[in-house]
Amino acid sequence: MLYVVTGPPAAGKSSWIQAHATARDIVIDLDLIASALTGPGAPQWNHDPVVQRVAQKARYAAIDEACQHLDKVDVYLIHTLPNAKAIARYKRLDAKVVAVDPGQDIVMSRIEAMRSPEMKAVATKWYRQRARLPRLAMPQTSRDW
Repeated sequence: MLYVVTGPPAAGKSSWIQAHATARDIVIDLDLIASALTGPGAPQWNHDPVVQRVAQKARYAAIDEACQHLDKVDVYLIHTLPNAKAIARYKRLDAKVVAVDPGQDIVMSRIEAMRSPEMKAVATKWYRQRARLPRLAMPQTSRDW
C-alpha cells in the first residue's frame, strides 16, 4: 500500500508516519533524504539549493523504485504540495492519501517559533491550494508538540 502523507510544513507529517509505519516499511521524506546527504551540523530544514536539488532527484528515484514493490511493502511518502500529475499517479497506484493538518493557527505558530519565512510561504500556499481543491483525504492530526 502506498500512503501519501500531505500537509503544510510543521503539521506533523513525519510524526504521523512514525506512529504508523513499521521498521519494514519504506519511508520517503525529502527532509530525511537531504539530512542523509549532508554533513554534521547541517540544518534539518531549508537546505542549500544544491542539496535540495540532489535530494529531490534521489527522492524521485526512490519513489519510482519503491512503487515497484507495493505488493511486498508499505510505502509512506511525504508530498506537501502534490500537483495534478502526481495526484493522478497516486490515484492510479490506489494510494491512500492522508492529510495531516492540526489547523492553520497551530502550523503558523510552529513555523513562527522556527523563524522560517520559507516554511511560512509554503504553508500559506498549502492552505490556499487546499481551499481550491476537492478533499482528497480525510484530515488527520498529529500528536501534540
